[in-house]
Amino acid sequence: MSADTPDFVGEHDIDPTTLDIIESTLENTRYEMDRVLETTAISPVIREQSDQFPLIADSKGRMVMGQFGSAIETIIDNASFGWDDLEEGDVIATNDPYMCAGAMSHTPDMLLLRPIFYEGERVGFSSQWGNLMDVGGKTPGSMPVQATSIFEEGIRLPPVKLYEGGELDDQLLETFAHNTRLPDHAEADIKALAAGTKAAEERVQELCDRFGKETYLEGCDAILDRTRDGMINLIDEFVPEGETYTFEDYVDDDGMGNGPIKLHLEIYREGDTVYLDWTGTDEQVPGTVNFLLNEKMFKMFTGVFLIMAFDPLLTFNDGYYDLFEVTLPEGTVVQPEFPAPLGNRLPLMARQFDVLQATFSKLIDGFSVAGSYGTSPNLVYAGTDSEGNDFQMLEILYGGIPARPGGDGLDGHSWWPLFRTVPAEYQEAYYPLSIDEYSTREDTGGPGEYRGGHGITKVYTFEEDGAITFQDDRAHTYPWGVEGGKHGGRSEKKLLRVDGTEEELPSKVENVPVQAGDKLVFSTAGGGGLGDALDRDTETVSTEVRRGLITEEAAEEEYGVVLAEDGTVDETATESRRAEIRETREELGAFDYGPLPPEEELADRIAAERREFENRD
Repeated sequence: MSADTPDFVGEHDIDPTTLDIIESTLENTRYEMDRVLETTAISPVIREQSDQFPLIADSKGRMVMGQFGSAIETIIDNASFGWDDLEEGDVIATNDPYMCAGAMSHTPDMLLLRPIFYEGERVGFSSQWGNLMDVGGKTPGSMPVQATSIFEEGIRLPPVKLYEGGELDDQLLETFAHNTRLPDHAEADIKALAAGTKAAEERVQELCDRFGKETYLEGCDAILDRTRDGMINLIDEFVPEGETYTFEDYVDDDGMGNGPIKLHLEIYREGDTVYLDWTGTDEQVPGTVNFLLNEKMFKMFTGVFLIMAFDPLLTFNDGYYDLFEVTLPEGTVVQPEFPAPLGNRLPLMARQFDVLQATFSKLIDGFSVAGSYGTSPNLVYAGTDSEGNDFQMLEILYGGIPARPGGDGLDGHSWWPLFRTVPAEYQEAYYPLSIDEYSTREDTGGPGEYRGGHGITKVYTFEEDGAITFQDDRAHTYPWGVEGGKHGGRSEKKLLRVDGTEEELPSKVENVPVQAGDKLVFSTAGGGGLGDALDRDTETVSTEVRRGLITEEAAEEEYGVVLAEDGTVDETATESRRAEIRETREELGAFDYGPLPPEEELADRIAAERREFENRD
């Protein structure tokens, strides 16, 4: 073994059954942490939508079980205390993205970190972070569009001990909550995060009681090592050597008229090591879409792609990080320099998934994934009602997941598998609005043998005067199709005023006034398709027409499926129509980016849209 080989690699003195019990217990504990948090927090973004991420790490801070990668070493290195100053009952809190190298990527994400001790020895860590409803800043929800530094995005807490030896620092928590617009929510949710980390502490200590401390620690090493071995096998089988593969895609804009924003990725392999280089990506932008991409997080994302595609039973953790080498050029949109704003980093985050998947689509034979709806859209509606009570709603919305080998993309789904939609009944009960429609947008999923997922349309009627802030993307660029599949539909936003006028809005706006009776039509983008649409099963097309997912016109024009008057497939007419399309169409390409203009023309269009919006009456 080389000097760079992790210290957990080697023979492990633990029987397979015990190892499986420890691994399964930690996996179940991860979900228990979520459940504790969701039943204790009061904010809908956590309680209803599950915008939180748990983690269980070993004594050195390496993630053994979780889903977002570990930043423990960076957090403690940036604290005023050191590793040797940690004691049982301590809980560290931070929401500063720059002090965890982007492991939480904007200020509303609050992370709590608890060292776990057994018989006086540190045996691990538990961590959980969640999206708070508000942390101050210039706009409700703390995700302004028109911010040019992180100082406008709310209060930032450096890594500090919120609990010390089990005792809560009430003054620290009160000070933080006092700087938010929803102090009760902030206090309750932060305490709920602490409760989630406590649940993990108890389960780890129980494992030490059952098997002994040394066996548990050996088990953590073995879990990391087993994942590393599995990743080496995946790299050897699916990542070829000898060639560099590249891909580019664009985020529309930063909400201030700057765009499109290019992401460029190169991937190549040497031995067991895969190199991923973001050189060629655009420089950081003035607006809030910059994404401080944590290096370990990106390694985790890369490994998760390979695991979920080819070996979904493999645990993803820090075990394989030495097998990936990442280049993140400083000053770019994926490694912005302080104090660049980060509040609406989600378009960049989602697009780096798209770019990563597309690059792998080029290098892995027979495995291609199309483009997605491009972000995690969010909407904030805030104001003071007619009785003088302040209100503030924050919601995350979803769109079309891309088609993948062997299956259609999911309709109206989150990038994060465990996220959920806030029930309309909940929103209408707690906020002054009504949900008039929540539906799938027909024909927005890219046609293909496997169809891209559809976007959604959600229609809100506001019942009190207030203001809305939101971010989305893919209003100018398209979710691309792959291997003959076609691009998906773009996003749209419309404000239907109570006076009968209609206003089209850009995909990113801040503090737009609304009056009681105004309606917002929030429509998200779809996902790209995979494979030739003329190879799609005709009965599936017929079924989707009946269900309102695709129109009869699209069935004939895109899929070559002709329906009889009763809605069944006219097999003779369909065979003829498909033959006609094959004879007259252009050759299908590897990628379909949609009818995009040249980059310079697109930049002018984006800048003009912003000027027109800002100069409206």
